[in-house]
Amino acid sequence: MRIVEVKASGWVQGVSFRAWTQEQARDLGLRGWVRNEPGGDVTGCLAGDAARVDQMLERMRSGPPASEVRDLAVQEAPGAEVPEGFEIRR
Repeated sequence: MRIVEVKASGWVQGVSFRAWTQEQARDLGLRGWVRNEPGGDVTGCLAGDAARVDQMLERMRSGPPASEVRDLAVQEAPGAEVPEGFEIRR
C-alpha cells in the first residue's frame, strides 16, 4: 500500500474540491481524508494501491471543472494514520 500526503494550491476552495476529491477517491477504492486550510490550500492523505494513488494524483492535478490547480505537492508518508474510508475533515 502506498500512502501520500498532498497539498493542492490555487483556486481550490469554494469550488467543491473536497467533495470531488472524496468522490474520485471512493471511485478508485482509496482511503484517506481531505480538508481546507486557512491559507487557501487543500491538504489530504491518500492510501491504497500504488497505481490507483497515481491515478488519483493525476485527477487532482486537473481538479473539478470550477477549480484551477496551480500546484500539487506530494510527499510519501508511509507511517501516516489513515481512516477506513475517505473523509472530508473540517
